[in-house]
Parts: sequence; C-alpha cells; structure tokens
Amino acid sequence: MSTLSKVNELDARRSAIKMGGGEAEIKKLHSNGKLTARERIEKFLDESSFVEIGTFVTHRSTAFNMAEKNAPADGVVTGYGTVEGRLVYVYSQDSTVLGGSVGEMHAQKIISLYDQAMKMGAPIVAFLDSAGLRLQESVDGLNGYGNLFLKQSLASGVIPQISVILGDCVGGAGFVPGLSDFTFMVSKNARLFMNSPNTFEGAESKNATFDTIGNANVHSEKSGMVHFQYDKEEECIENVRKLIAYLPANNLEDAPIYEVSDDLNRVDSVLNSIVPDDLNESFDIKTVIRSLADDREFFEVQAKYAKNLVAGFIRLNGSSVGIVANQSQENEGLLDSKAAQKGSEFVQFCDAFNIPIVSITDVAGFKASVEEEQRGILKQSSKLVYAFANATVPKVNVIVRKAFGSAYIAMNSKHIGADIVFAWPTAQISVMNPEGAVNIMYADELKSSEDPSSLRAEKMEEFSAMQASPYTVAGRGYIDDIIEPAATRKRVIAALEMLYSKREQRPTKKHGTV
Repeated sequence: MSTLSKVNELDARRSAIKMGGGEAEIKKLHSNGKLTARERIEKFLDESSFVEIGTFVTHRSTAFNMAEKNAPADGVVTGYGTVEGRLVYVYSQDSTVLGGSVGEMHAQKIISLYDQAMKMGAPIVAFLDSAGLRLQESVDGLNGYGNLFLKQSLASGVIPQISVILGDCVGGAGFVPGLSDFTFMVSKNARLFMNSPNTFEGAESKNATFDTIGNANVHSEKSGMVHFQYDKEEECIENVRKLIAYLPANNLEDAPIYEVSDDLNRVDSVLNSIVPDDLNESFDIKTVIRSLADDREFFEVQAKYAKNLVAGFIRLNGSSVGIVANQSQENEGLLDSKAAQKGSEFVQFCDAFNIPIVSITDVAGFKASVEEEQRGILKQSSKLVYAFANATVPKVNVIVRKAFGSAYIAMNSKHIGADIVFAWPTAQISVMNPEGAVNIMYADELKSSEDPSSLRAEKMEEFSAMQASPYTVAGRGYIDDIIEPAATRKRVIAALEMLYSKREQRPTKKHGTV
C-alpha cells in the first residue's frame, strides 16, 4: 500500500470516528435540542484550538455482545485546547456511542487526560452525558470508575475541576460532579441522581420520580450540588468559559489580571443611603456587591441555593476576588446550615486557588428551629468558622449593618483572622440585637415601668451607643476603620493591594480535620 493510500485510510478512519454513533443518532440528538460531544467542545474552546488525544482508542472487551459492538473513541472525546488563549483540558462523553457508557478504556482515556492536566497545571472540564457504567465490562468498568475518582481526589485543590451535566449522570457517575469544584447543568434533557425512583421502597416511592430527585431545579435549589443552571446548552457552555476567566490555571498561580476601564476610586453615593433606618427592614446586598465590582459585574455561584448567603466572583482592579455576603432579603438574613455549607465550600475553594476573599456582613444570628438543629447547624457553622480561620489568602471584611453574636464571629471577623475589617457608620456589633439585649438586661424594670415602650426605646438607644456602636468596637481594635459607604470600593481595593504580598505561617500538619 502506498503512502497516499495510507494517508487516505487515516482520513477515512478519522472521519468515521468523528461521526460517533452515526448520522441517525446525531439527528436524534439534534431533534431533542442537544449538541453532539464534539460540537460541545467546539463551542467551548477557542476556534480551531482543539487537539484530540486518544482518537483511535476503543474497547477490548469480548464478553456478552461486545465483540460485535463498534465504539468509536470508546464513547468519549478527550483532548486539550484554549479558552481565551489559556490551556484547558476537556473530555466530552458521546451518548451516540453505547449511550456514552463508561467502560475500561473510556475511563482510561479520562484518567490519562487527568495525568496530563496535572503535569501541565491546567483546568479540566467534563461534559457529562452517559448511561452510566457499561454492564458488559463489569469489574473492569468499576475499576475505571475507582481510578477516575482517585485522580479527581488527587487533583482537588491542585487544578480547577468543572463538570457540565448535559444528559444523564446517574449512579456512581454522579461522583464525578460531586468531586468537582463547580457543576453546571441544563434544565432540559439532563438528570443527576444516585438511585433510580423504581428502587425506592415504602411511602417514599409514591413521590419518587425523575423530576423529584434528579432534575436541575432539585440540585440547584435543594441539594446544592449544581452551582449554575441554564436552559440551553449554548448558554451553559458560554458561562463555563466565563467562570474559567475568573480562575487561575492551578494552585501555584494567580488568576489572570484584566485591564481595568472602571475608575478605581469610584465613589457610589447610593451606598450612603442603602441601609434602612429600621434595623428589621431588608435591602439587596447584591447592590453593594455590584457597586464594589469592576464595571459592576458579579458572577454569582449557587444563586438558587441558600439565598440568605450570596457567594460569587467579582474583579477588583482587574483581579479576581471571592465574595461572601449575607442577604437580609432572604430568611431575615439569618445564617442556617445550608448557608454555612455554601459559604465554607466557597471559601475553601478560594483559599486553595489563591483568590482573595471579601466578606460583607449583615447578620442577625443563626436561624432557630428544630429542623435546623437536627440538620446540624452547629456542625455546618463550625465548618464556616474553620474555612475562614484556616484560609491564608488576603481576607477583608466589611460590616454594613448587623453583626450579632457568634454569627458575626463566623462571618470573617477579626477574631478568626480577617486581615482588615471595615465598618460602615450604620454597623451595629454586639452579642445580640439591642432589643433582645434590653429585654433581658432590663426585664424587671420593664415589667414594673408605667411606660415600658418608652423605657425600652431609651435603653435600646443607650445600648446601641455604648456597646453596639462601631466606634466602641473600633476602640477595642476589632475594627480597623469606619468608612463612608460610598468609598467602600476604593478602600477595599487599597486594602487588597496592601495585602498582595501576604505571607502567613501556620502550624505544621498534614491537614485539618474539620
């Protein structure tokens, strides 16, 4: 055979592999509003930047009916390319080939990709669309799963891992997003669950459907496994690109710095009047976040989960910053177990990847209910305290209003290691809110008073001035400065610039156990 013939054979084989399960299967995908595995990669990476690895890999199983099964690329497309010129590794499961099921070689391709990504220090993105474990390959398939989970565990905190669920991700395959840093999911044609509804027993089986346990709404709002939810694949993939722009390539690098067009000294006068006079009246903390951010852009994480705590990324002076803030418009701004979990996981990610943290405190305490106690609010809140205390990245806290009790301590206070703490003149820092404190301290006087309402108001004003005042707390050194709300952006930027070279020595240990 001549060289030309061999080259033609190569082209023919490659073309056949790129067709996956065939034209009919591709048309079926498109009719359901889904993209193919390769189309997803093309939309994700910079144009013409994708380099495929393992194109000709296929299964070697002969058990059951596998000898007759053709499996181009063994049901997963793997390789690397760029996003805004930065190296990214990617794999995309092909549901047109054996349902995208995971067998020995399918898993081995992904494992090899992890090895390269770890060597090069580059993020890895997974487009998940699989029927699950390939039953014909039995224990070899399980071995593949286990080795993949091992690689993910070793990569955790070293390179960013992002999962994008665009089809089925069920059973053990659900560990992949569970071990990832961030998970995206589309509202249609995607399912994520451990056990199928038909395996449930008793009363639970009556309410168990794929919608009640596995759709994107469930995992965005209730389980918290999904960080970002979008209706269409194209929108979902575009926002994966947006997230990567906020992240460093690995734990030894900083996030990319972008040119700043926004004024670093911008003063936002709306913040001077955003806090209501009534302590119990709510306001939107996202207005404050956007006011801080370059070009007022805020990329929120887990927007539908634990809405009483807002988390996400902004840029300050062109650099990525993680934001954690209390939202008084939800759950009265009280912390609960879900909010504490959300906050601790986000802070741990930022700390692992050298992203400074800015917290915005407006917290009245912890939610008091039997359900919260049984859910483990103490444990989850302890994890939030640990995450802030353990983080060695620059940490800035801005107290805008309420800062009461141990919830205030948990929100990146000076007491657990914040580097710089600012307070607005509207801040109140105390063991509890003024009304509650007065009701306890002056219980007898209030009972015997001819005008308890006036006495309560008088004592509350006295308590606020003497104990809850930010000036009193600043006098003890727990607040570094009391600032004009409108000037918050320039003060936070200046603080982070000062903290850029921060180095902090910690006790020698393998790792914490909280």
